[in-house]
Amino acid sequence: MGKNKLKKFAEITTFENVFQCPSQAVFANEMVHFAGSWHQKFQNNNPIVLELGCGRGEYTVGLSDLYPDKNFIGIDIKGARLWAGAKAALEDGKKNVLFLRTDIERLPQLFAKDEVSEIWITFPDPQMKKSTKRLTSSFFMQNYAHFLVNNGTIHLKTDSPFLYTYTQAMIQENQFVLQENSADLYADSALKTRQELTQLQTYYEQQWLERGMTIKYLAWQLSHKTAYIEPEIEIEKDNYRSYGRYKR
Repeated sequence: MGKNKLKKFAEITTFENVFQCPSQAVFANEMVHFAGSWHQKFQNNNPIVLELGCGRGEYTVGLSDLYPDKNFIGIDIKGARLWAGAKAALEDGKKNVLFLRTDIERLPQLFAKDEVSEIWITFPDPQMKKSTKRLTSSFFMQNYAHFLVNNGTIHLKTDSPFLYTYTQAMIQENQFVLQENSADLYADSALKTRQELTQLQTYYEQQWLERGMTIKYLAWQLSHKTAYIEPEIEIEKDNYRSYGRYKR
């Protein structure tokens, strides 16, 4: 590990807006009991919104500016990535932004029932080989239902045609209410929330736009169910790979 990463890891432990609960702590049962305490950490009762796989946290911070009446938690397992957003939020004195370093699979243990109002999933790995690893799979819908309010909104922004097609099928198969759908966010003038969706860009979103890729967007309501159905369809694989997944 490089010296810069080590420095960031050391510094992030001192940030009052960062909480850490890596998977080994959960397994060892040594974690602080976060579930049910997040409104106390924000010191208000405003709705809590999660960004999953937030990376550098720039989108989480940007959302907090757009919606000052909501609380935002950026979640990622990479501490060196979280450092940038957490440091920027601290320096700006933001009170409605926190960061959590943990595995997304562990969230049902870290949030109480109905504690979260909304979820953002921004440019995740499409995980074309294994559906249970996809953050929009029926497996994760069941996980999110443990802490997301009934009919709470989930947003997906992606460059991946595969993940976009798959997620549409998952929404349809489970009869979730589809709120918004765009195959090309930046060209879709009919999309009601286009203006606010395009004024915020993640690091990876900027990279895709520079390459001329189209950005897809879906928003749906996650209704609580006794069983979640996994779509059984053949989908053409993406003919490219996202940044950072292999050396070009």
